[in-house]
Amino acid sequence: MTSRFTELTVDCHDPERLAAFWCQVLDFQVIDRGEGKVEIGSWVPTVEDVRARQMPPTVVFIQVPEGRAGKNRLHLDVSPIDGSTEDEVTRLLGLGATRTDVGQGAGRSWVVMADPEGNEFCVVRTLAPQN
Repeated sequence: MTSRFTELTVDCHDPERLAAFWCQVLDFQVIDRGEGKVEIGSWVPTVEDVRARQMPPTVVFIQVPEGRAGKNRLHLDVSPIDGSTEDEVTRLLGLGATRTDVGQGAGRSWVVMADPEGNEFCVVRTLAPQN
């Protein structure tokens, strides 16, 4: 018996706003909506697909009343696929992300950022082809 990693759930105040932000970051689409929740992904999951093989997880934004408390214990890392890390940081700032300091120190190869509700994530090495 095994399980599959099928969703990453993010508690938030405004699921629509965060889903829109992360759709732009990841080139995902909204695949499901309900009262106080929005699910995004790169594919529309089916039980058959998930049972057959490990598939990329979706991200579910759930509306909660409480605010964020402290540094995230879990965060996403994203890698640009068609530009430099610096170019991607600039693009994400334009989408509403901010740079943030979680004690990472200077001279790191990654950039720590926060989404519009303050959830930290990192922009790591580029996966763009090198000329």
